[in-house]
Parts: sequence; structure tokens; C-alpha cells
Amino acid sequence: MLAYRHLFHAGNFADVFKHALLAQLMLGLAKKDKPFFCLDTHAGTGHYDLGHEWARKNAEYKSGISLVWNRTDLPAEMTPYIDAVRAENADRKLNFYPGSPRIMRRFMRAHDRLALIELNKRDHETLAALFANDRQVQVRLLDGYQALKALLPPSERRGLVFIDSSFDRAQEFKRLTDGFVEGHRKFATGVYALWYPLMDAIAMQGFERRMAATGVKKILQLELAVRNLGVAGSVRGCGMLVVNPPFEFEAAARKIVAWLWPVLAENGEGSQHVRWLVPE
Repeated sequence: MLAYRHLFHAGNFADVFKHALLAQLMLGLAKKDKPFFCLDTHAGTGHYDLGHEWARKNAEYKSGISLVWNRTDLPAEMTPYIDAVRAENADRKLNFYPGSPRIMRRFMRAHDRLALIELNKRDHETLAALFANDRQVQVRLLDGYQALKALLPPSERRGLVFIDSSFDRAQEFKRLTDGFVEGHRKFATGVYALWYPLMDAIAMQGFERRMAATGVKKILQLELAVRNLGVAGSVRGCGMLVVNPPFEFEAAARKIVAWLWPVLAENGEGSQHVRWLVPE
């Protein structure tokens, strides 16, 4: 299982993958003038010091954001994400990494709202302090899946629900599927982004079957594996299911994932794909 405190994993390959895609989702929502609402169900602290002893313990950022940081061949679709990371590092040295709250906030406009949910009390306090003076951001100490029941549907009737569980408990795939169904029942027009680690084949096939059996249409699956086989304590890859993706997101996502694979893969291993798990 993954460590619950995300500082151990900040800036790793999974963060690069999910946050580059998240930036594109936010940009897609912002193309329309109408306000939108965003819900981050597992927000963490929002900002990570890569010099902290927890981040340095496994130094996962070295096989993630560090491999992308100084690249000169970035596709245009990666630029919004990289600019968001650079905004956290005033001296152009990679010292800090933004979590999903900071990335999502960067692409909001003056009339958009963001709700950040965190269950760990200490992390919630840090997150709340980070956004203490921001009237567009609400920070709540709450279970992320309970937030799907409590905060949906939003008054804006359009927006993004980002579910990025730590997968530190058993039956998380079931919890993720059930939580999504609950949220979608209340807010069917929303965009949903569900992150997950790549586990064994049986677990992955079961998750895909359960998601397909929900009856929900327009589920885009994106996956990136950086090694062929996982070793103890590591994850070989990750994926994201995007429901109701914004217009042009698929094309941008394909370019991002295809570019990231050779950059982040270990010794040319792993794989990548973007496909419709359930078409329209």
C-alpha cells in the first residue's frame, strides 16, 4: 500500500501524469464563460517541500518532475502544467512541488469556486492555512467520499470532481467506484477525474468491469506504466478515468501521455494508452 502522507511521493511520475492532465481539464472548463465548481476529494497539503526529509527518503521526484523540469522539447500541452510548477519555484530551481489544490486554483477565474477536502487533521490545518485568505476556496475536514454526498450538485451546475485517493486501504477500487456512482447520480453533467494505481491484472479487470457496469457513458481511460513489473513497495504505473471530458481534452491527453512515456519510463519499459473504456 502507498504511504498516506503524500509528501513521501510528491512530484513522482504519477503526480506528473495526473497533474498535467488535470491542468488540461481545468483549461477545458475555462473555455466557457459560465462559472464552474471544482471538488478535490483528497486534497493533501497543497504544497510540498522537496527538501523535506520525507520527500528525500525515497526521492521519488527524481524519477518524476526532475526528469521533465529542464526539458527543452515540451509539447505545448505540457506547458500549462510546467508553468504551474515553476510558479512555486521563484529561483527556477526545483525546490517545491504544487499539489492538486494549487494547480486547480491557478486555472480558476474570478467567478469560479473550489472545495478542498482532507481527512488528515494535520494536513487539513496546513491546507487551510495555505488558502486562509482566499474567498473562492473552501477547505473542509471531511472524508472525501462523504464530500461527494454533501457538496454535490453545485449551484453552478458545471464543474470538475477530482478523486485522487491514496489507496492506503483495502477495497479502494470498490470505494472509488461506489463514490463515483453516488456523485454522478447527483451531478451527472460534471466532469469526473478518477486517479488509480496500476495493480495486478485481476484487480484492474474487476475495476474496469465495475465502471463499465455503472451504465455511465463517455468514460475515457488514460494509463501510463513506467516499468514492466512492480517491486515491493512500488507502483509500476497509474491511470485516470475521465468522465465527460471537455471538448479537445482527448487530443491533448493523447499528446501528453505519449510524450511522457519515453521520458519517465525506466529503461524503455512500461507502456501507455488512451482509449474509450465506455464510449458515448
